[in-house]
Amino acid sequence: MNEKNTRCVVVGGAEIQNYDRVRAYLRPEDWLIYCDSGLRHLDGLGAAPDLIVGDFDSWENPHARSETIVLPVVKDDTDTAFAVKEALRRGYSDFLLVGVIGGRLDHCLANLQLLYLLDGLGKTALALDDRSEIEVVSRAPAFVAPRFPFFSLLNLTGEARGVCIEGAKYCLTDASVPCDDPYAVSNEPLPGQTAKITVGSGRLLLIRDF
Repeated sequence: MNEKNTRCVVVGGAEIQNYDRVRAYLRPEDWLIYCDSGLRHLDGLGAAPDLIVGDFDSWENPHARSETIVLPVVKDDTDTAFAVKEALRRGYSDFLLVGVIGGRLDHCLANLQLLYLLDGLGKTALALDDRSEIEVVSRAPAFVAPRFPFFSLLNLTGEARGVCIEGAKYCLTDASVPCDDPYAVSNEPLPGQTAKITVGSGRLLLIRDF
């Protein structure tokens, strides 16, 4: 069980080109799960697995000394989904997902759904790829620092109401953002300011672009 309230980092098999950027997010105390072909990133990340999970249909089981859970090929969960749920079972509440965006669109969308799963359980989660940070905004405010030149808000489910954006080129006050109109794409923090996003009801996907 997670007794120190450390963060769980889940490493998937999608392409990572900028390992330096990902390594800058890692912490010495992180607990890392490598999912099947996510093992291709082992050398690039330079961080040993605490747990390996997978059905090993896309990567050979390394038979490492790390704890390994071998999954059946025929199953309901993807390897990444199983990893997230296993970390939840072990008490983790803070997540960083890397190597989960890119490649097959169905896997990419499925991994974004995991952000919604974690948000619905009251956990914190951030997905990271070579171009952006991605998280769900719902109960708590979210912020976009000036180091991010662009950010977007997307609604994948229902309708988000009471949406406010402050400190940005395009501000909103008590707005509604439906799931069939992507008008909140490609906003910018004002120079030297941190943009703030709040959502009264519903959930939005926040994408901060590097």
